[in-house]
Amino acid sequence: MDRSLFTAVAIAVAAIATALVAWPGQPDPPPVEIVGAVTRRTVTVHVSGAVMHPGLVTLAADARVADAIVAAGGATPDAQLGALNLAATVGDGARLLVPSVEVGVVGQADGLVRVNSAGVGDLEQLPGVGPVLAQRIATYREDHGPFDVVEDLLSVPGIGEVKLAALRDSVLLP
Repeated sequence: MDRSLFTAVAIAVAAIATALVAWPGQPDPPPVEIVGAVTRRTVTVHVSGAVMHPGLVTLAADARVADAIVAAGGATPDAQLGALNLAATVGDGARLLVPSVEVGVVGQADGLVRVNSAGVGDLEQLPGVGPVLAQRIATYREDHGPFDVVEDLLSVPGIGEVKLAALRDSVLLP
């Protein structure tokens, strides 16, 4: 190839490359401005006691105590809702204990727990029952239905014959 032709081609390629780099192309898009953006925030609340499904519930940030109880499946028949301010707002990480009405039975001592309707907080009042075992009892009841006889508690993981003997005089059925 002739040297002058090679030089001409090189100059042409350089000119095209320079033109492409300098070409304005598409203009930059205008900046996006978000006005009045709403951020949706939620809170997580631990609901326990006399509710159908005790545990963690996630609610809108402006939720009320009543909303937390509904999210936990609603109150049990023995819930003492009058002891709570149902209109109070709940905060993230709060624990809401829904108390139950103490139901006395003729011939029975005070302090008996109705295992078929008691919330986790009430179940923790049983002798030798802490939060973990109370939750297991509530979960078992939710999954399998109410306990018919005291011996049905043996089906709950963590309750053996010795634990059942300690519970026998503290529970009410049905």
